[in-house]
Amino acid sequence: MLKVNNINVYYGPIHAIKDVSFEVHPGEIVALIGANGAGKSSTLQTVSGLLRPKTGSVVFDGKDITKTEPHKIVKMGLAQVPEGRRIFLRMTVMENLEMGAFTQKGVSSKGIEEIFNRFPRLKERQKQIAGTLSGGEQQMLAMGRALMSHPKLLMLDEPSMGLAPVLVEQIFEIIAELKKSGVTILLVEQNAGMALEVADRAYVLETGSIILSGTGKELAESDEIKKAYLGG
Repeated sequence: MLKVNNINVYYGPIHAIKDVSFEVHPGEIVALIGANGAGKSSTLQTVSGLLRPKTGSVVFDGKDITKTEPHKIVKMGLAQVPEGRRIFLRMTVMENLEMGAFTQKGVSSKGIEEIFNRFPRLKERQKQIAGTLSGGEQQMLAMGRALMSHPKLLMLDEPSMGLAPVLVEQIFEIIAELKKSGVTILLVEQNAGMALEVADRAYVLETGSIILSGTGKELAESDEIKKAYLGG
């Protein structure tokens, strides 16, 4: 479904992403893990068209999207939940969800109902101003807003950031449920333990390069990963 081939991304003179290649198959959860500043978010932003690689290509659903504009990429079925949630704080929950459907022909009541079934808390708070929600509720709203575009592939950038442990567990339960319902997920996460628990496969990024890859289970059991990321 997604094939990233040898992308190189620069911020001015800084070489942020170095020859990164990976793929995501339909129905999988694939995790990109690594320390802060490893290049995980930059990789996602390159896939979603917010950054342009100097070399390399991004192929989604059989089409080269390396130079495609971000809104067209969303229309093709690839949605990103950005780091820090980036919800519209002064809009209501319902208005935020409606914004998520901007690439669709209209906001379907069926689509809204599906989101409310998945996130009952959002149904309770649908008329509430988004900026007054708790961190966990804002994360659910950001995910719900992305799902309104009916993505084939959902990219989640640090969904557990800044959340209490009990909410982190809840968010990862939702991620596992999304996979069961057929959504393919590319997950960027600093919480390596939780990410590897839900991931079918994972790649480890360090200073802009992929240094390891394997199944979630293989990496969770790797001494190198335990030492570096799991406090083992």
